[in-house]
Amino acid sequence: MERDEEDEEPEEEAGAAAGRPVYLTPQGFAALQEELRRLWQEERPRVVEVVAWAASLGDRSENADYQYGKRRLREIDRRVRYLRKRLERAEVVDPARQRQRDRVFFGATVTYARADDSEVTVTIVGSDEADAQAGRISWLSPVARALLGRRVGEVGRVLLPGGVEEIEVVAIRYPDPP
Repeated sequence: MERDEEDEEPEEEAGAAAGRPVYLTPQGFAALQEELRRLWQEERPRVVEVVAWAASLGDRSENADYQYGKRRLREIDRRVRYLRKRLERAEVVDPARQRQRDRVFFGATVTYARADDSEVTVTIVGSDEADAQAGRISWLSPVARALLGRRVGEVGRVLLPGGVEEIEVVAIRYPDPP
């Protein structure tokens, strides 16, 4: 079977060893579980139905519904395998249970000041739940690495394409404990 490199799932995090836990917030874990459930219980059965119908029409070599359906099934199966592996290795870290709230750890929402005096607020999450547009950055990102372990007033250094930038922690927030 020929594999399309474009269709492959994202590679593991840089430097991640096989078997290393996948850190997720409770919300991130639930989102991956829901995606897996939706793909396996809803989308895949629909596509299987279309493929079976298209196959019943006869000549499959020029049957676009059949060919597209088979390709979509491969994509779904690849994503399902990826999600199952991630969920197997998942280590859920609830930021609301963080005891040491004066330092930046996984799940913290951090406001930091840049060299130009602008302030940026981000939440440090797992790589599967990162979304820069929504202010959620992976704990493996350069900015998160510069912030992790710091207290308010401490400065971290981030290596950017334009050089090194110093960022200062202005505020740290965690969700309220249960």
